[in-house]
Amino acid sequence: MPPLRRIDVVLDSVKRLQRIGATGNLLNLLQKQHPADLAEVLGELQDTERRTVFNTLIAHNSRLGMEALSELEPEVAESLLVDHAPDELARLFTELPTDDAAALVGQLPKELSSAVLELMHGADSGDVQHLLEYEDQTAGRIMNPNVFALSEDLTAGEAIMALQRSREVEMVFYLYVVDERRHLVGVVSLRRLLLVSPETPLNRIMTVELISARVDTDQEDAAREVANYNLLAIPVVDEENKLVGIITVDDVIDVLKDEATEDILRLAGVAADEHVFTSPMEAWRKRLPWLGINLVTATLAALVVREFQATVEEVVALAAFMTVVASMGGNAATQTLTVIVRGIALGELTWSNSRRVLGKEALVGIGNGVVLGGAGALVAWWIVGNPYIGGILALAMFINLLVAAIAATLIPIALRALKVDPALASSVFITTLTDVFGFFAFLGLATFFLEYLQRVA
Repeated sequence: MPPLRRIDVVLDSVKRLQRIGATGNLLNLLQKQHPADLAEVLGELQDTERRTVFNTLIAHNSRLGMEALSELEPEVAESLLVDHAPDELARLFTELPTDDAAALVGQLPKELSSAVLELMHGADSGDVQHLLEYEDQTAGRIMNPNVFALSEDLTAGEAIMALQRSREVEMVFYLYVVDERRHLVGVVSLRRLLLVSPETPLNRIMTVELISARVDTDQEDAAREVANYNLLAIPVVDEENKLVGIITVDDVIDVLKDEATEDILRLAGVAADEHVFTSPMEAWRKRLPWLGINLVTATLAALVVREFQATVEEVVALAAFMTVVASMGGNAATQTLTVIVRGIALGELTWSNSRRVLGKEALVGIGNGVVLGGAGALVAWWIVGNPYIGGILALAMFINLLVAAIAATLIPIALRALKVDPALASSVFITTLTDVFGFFAFLGLATFFLEYLQRVA
C-alpha cells in the first residue's frame, strides 16, 4: 500500500475537524498550509464542505483564502464566489495581484462582475477593468500592469536607490528601462547593476535587443517565447512599444499547462473547460454535441458498408475483417494527429517544414502498412483458409494506413493556416475518415476480386 501523502493527511484532518465543529483548530491548520496545497484540499472536498472551509478561511485570513482560490479550477472558484455580496467580493479582490484578480472577476456572471468593479477602490478597479478590456487568452489579459521601470537617464546607483524605495517589485531579476515617454528601450539584470560602479549610466549597461510581447499576442506564443529563451519574465508593450505590464514565469507555467490540457481534451472531443469535478449535468451538456457529431459521421461509414451489402452476403467472412482495417487506420491516425498537434503547439511544425513532415509521416504509414498488412494477411489466411481474403486485407490496410498518416498530418496544418485551433481536428473526424476509407478500400477490393473469393470459398 503506497504511503499517504502529506496533503491526504491534511485533507483527512480538515474533514474531521469540520465534522466535530473544531473551528479554531481547523483555522489553525488551514493557515499553516501553502495556497497551492489549500487549493488541492478545497478541490477534494464536497461542495458544502468546500464552501464552509473557504468561508471560515476568508473570515480570518482573507489574503490566504483568495490566494488559494486563485489556484483552483475556474468553475470551482466561481462557485465559491457567487454566493458572496458584491461589496465583500470587491474587498476580497484587493487582496490579490491585479492579474489574478482580473482572472477571477472575468469568471463571474456579467452583472456580478460589473457590480464588483464599481465597488472596488479606484486604482484597483481601473487596473482590473483595463486587463478585462483585452481579449481572452492574450498577453494583455494575463499580464501584471504593476511593472517596475527605470528611466534611461539614471545611473546604476540611482537605479539601486529607486529599487530600494519600491515596496513591491513583480520581477526583481530583470529591470526594464524606458525613455521619457515610457517606450521600452532596454533591460538590465540585477546582477549587472550590482557589479558596475554607481556612476555608470544605465544606457551603457542595458541590453537593447530584448524579447517582448504585444498586448494582443496570443498567451501561448508569449509563453513559448519565455520557454524558448529561458526567461524568468517577458515585458508586455502596446502598439506604440510603451511598457504596460509584465508576464512572469509562474503565469507562463499556468498558460502552458492550460494550453496542453486544452489540446488533449479537444483531441478527445471534450470541451476545454471541463475537469474532473465538473457536475454530471454540465459534463453531459459539454460532451453530448461531440458525440452527436460522431453519430452523424459514423453513419457515413454504415452507408458505405450498405453499398457493399451484396458482396458481404456473398462472402460472409469479410464482415469479420473489415473492422480490422478501419480500427487500425483510426489508431494510426490518432498517433500521427497527436504528434502533429503537439508539434504545432510547441512551434516545431511550421508551414515551411510541413512538406518534410508530411513525407516522414507518409513513410511511417507505408512502413506500418507493409508490416501490419502482411501480418494481417497471414492471420486472415490462417483463420478462413482463403489467401485472397488475406491479400485483400493486406492491400486495404496498406492503403488506409497511408491515408491515415497523410490526413492526420494535413488536416491540422490546414486548420492552422486558417487560424483555427488544430486540436479541433480531433479523433472524432479523423477516425470517421479512416472508417469510411477503410471500409470502402476493403469492400471495394473484395467486390473487384469477388470471383476469386467465391472460387476459393
